[in-house]
Amino acid sequence: MPQHESRYMQLREPVRNIQDFLLSTYFADGLRITTGVLLPPLILAQFGHFNYGMTLSLGALCASVVDTPGPAVHRRNAMLITTALIFIFSILTGLTNRNTYFIGILLVVSSFALSMFNLYGTRAAAIGTATLLVMVLSIDDIRPWQEVLLHAVLILIGALWYSGLSYVFYRLRPYRVLQQFLSDSILEVSDFLRAKARFYHQNVDYDAQYAELLKLQVSVHEKQEAVREIMFKTREIVRDSNPESRFLLLVFVDMVDLFEQVMSTYYNYRSLHEQFDSIGILHTYERIINKIAQSLDDVAFALKSGGRPAPPRQLAKDINALKEEIANLERNAAAQKISTNGILALKNIEVNLENILGRVKTIIGYFKTRNSRDQKREEIDTEKFITRQSIDKKLFFDNLTLKSSVFRHSLRVAVVMLIGFVVAKSLNSSHSYWILLTILVISKPGFSLTKQRNIERIIGTVIGGIVGTVVLYYFNDQRTLFVILLICMIGSYSFQRKNYVVSVLFMTPYILILFDFLGMGTMDIAKERIYDTLIGSAIAFLASYSLFPNWESEKLKEAMLEILEANMNYFKQVARLYFDRSYDRTSYKLARKQVYVSTANLASLFQRMFSEPKSKQLYIKEVHQFTALNHLLSSHIATLSLYNKEHDFSHDHPDDIRPVYSNTLYLLENGMDILSKASDTRANVPLIKQKDAPADAGDSEELFIAEQFDRIQKIAYDIYRLTEKINI
Repeated sequence: MPQHESRYMQLREPVRNIQDFLLSTYFADGLRITTGVLLPPLILAQFGHFNYGMTLSLGALCASVVDTPGPAVHRRNAMLITTALIFIFSILTGLTNRNTYFIGILLVVSSFALSMFNLYGTRAAAIGTATLLVMVLSIDDIRPWQEVLLHAVLILIGALWYSGLSYVFYRLRPYRVLQQFLSDSILEVSDFLRAKARFYHQNVDYDAQYAELLKLQVSVHEKQEAVREIMFKTREIVRDSNPESRFLLLVFVDMVDLFEQVMSTYYNYRSLHEQFDSIGILHTYERIINKIAQSLDDVAFALKSGGRPAPPRQLAKDINALKEEIANLERNAAAQKISTNGILALKNIEVNLENILGRVKTIIGYFKTRNSRDQKREEIDTEKFITRQSIDKKLFFDNLTLKSSVFRHSLRVAVVMLIGFVVAKSLNSSHSYWILLTILVISKPGFSLTKQRNIERIIGTVIGGIVGTVVLYYFNDQRTLFVILLICMIGSYSFQRKNYVVSVLFMTPYILILFDFLGMGTMDIAKERIYDTLIGSAIAFLASYSLFPNWESEKLKEAMLEILEANMNYFKQVARLYFDRSYDRTSYKLARKQVYVSTANLASLFQRMFSEPKSKQLYIKEVHQFTALNHLLSSHIATLSLYNKEHDFSHDHPDDIRPVYSNTLYLLENGMDILSKASDTRANVPLIKQKDAPADAGDSEELFIAEQFDRIQKIAYDIYRLTEKINI
């Protein structure tokens, strides 16, 4: 990269990162929650009812727990259900907390029942968490029954206040959340492209870079699923003929297709480096890919800011210059001892980059007609691309068994909350509910997630406690402290979904400053919060290891079978392009989506296994190879798809490649049988050789297609042989 470009990027990146954050859904959430929680006590304090305002804030805070991005109707329903539950449980808690035994029983039963909400998805789980939150925070608050009812009513009003505020925010800018999430998904694809670019860098660590690629693929999938959730489940967007809804749908569909093209750019990078490192042409590829990623960054920023990205004119010139460079290499191939296959690989990569750039230009072109009603329409059967979770009582009762991971998690939470309650009562501290609160937010269904949240909670609390103490020591002015409190609140709520360590780091000073406003001792409060956090963390962590634990290896077989089945279905859909000359768009895209979902599931499961004890890390080497081979398989299938869809390649003699296709499916089916223990015999499945190509075939389309089918078969064979080594 030229020096002036490098300096420009160094200056541009930090400024753009700040702008991206300020325009992100995370910062919007932080502002909304801070407004909802802070306004009631500020207003009522003017009338001498600060304590009532704090109770309203508690209701608003509980409602905000379930106000996560998604379809507006789902958010609304979740907040209304949460409002009803926290009202009921605040009354139950207030009426029973005088008796230690009664409140202990209520805590155990509620912890189990509300943790079972995990069966119905993340939003339902958040409803359970919010209800337990109001219970935990009220457990030591003993009042006369009349005040209990008033307290519950105030919590109800606070939750309704926040729900109304959230609805108003949504109605003011109904497309804002979708724009933000679509922008985030484009940024993830941009990062994925940069990870691909690093494969063209000299002395690259292939294993580390591949691990990074898989990690980013998980992120891309998560962001794209979030966009689908909002876009396809929001009736106003799906049915609306508004230009903005059509514009966002067009951008999303093209971005998914663009990601498929990026996925297909897999080559033997070791071989490329061996042949071309001395020439330096691979650096040109790296620079161009990074520039395409930069163009995607501009598209993402334009979505958030409402601007229009600049056309990538220089990129077109760079690709033309690259073509010339390849042509010169081809003319001098014999003198420089460059193989024909090497030149062919460079050409294929260049063509793919040209196609990716073409799609980027198409997406940028949509911005010109963003507000026009003349935009093209994208007809999609949206119902097939979303997953609906119904509230089924049968599902609840079917999972009342130790075989269910959710049931084991719910039992563990119930027991751990009881232990935390007993410990808190025995310590007799003024804020012992912090122990229960720590257990509540740390306890996750899996050991690895609990461990991660545990570490993040401790780091954030300790550092935040130190920062909060220093702030209160040096700043005595109430106005200055209020500004710091406001910053800490926004920071805490903005980062709670993005970076939990940072969220807790902001949260601890915010709590300490709040207690200072209430006239309580700062140092004592800081020490108590840190001690209670450490106690709660220790209890939750030990329980996740020893009490009905959920290990990732238990889900390994299912995840491996899912990815094999997904790749088989994807291969079948792509093969139809060559055998039947037909293309069922919906079936094809569903198969492609399932590959992304299953790949992300297996990759994230594999990553979490590294956080578990060594004794639970089953077949780490083999599972890593299995994940890598399946990623390679889907990349080659995507390449085969693009041969037809982008280049109009076809095969006039499909019967010549059909045996290879059939044998590939047979290999994958046998691999699934071995994993699922459906067969104890190991079939001796040979590789099928294709008919030799005619001598004058040259670089024909049919040769490319035949070679790609052959590569896919060889990868399927390697997967099949690998399944023989795995005995789960």
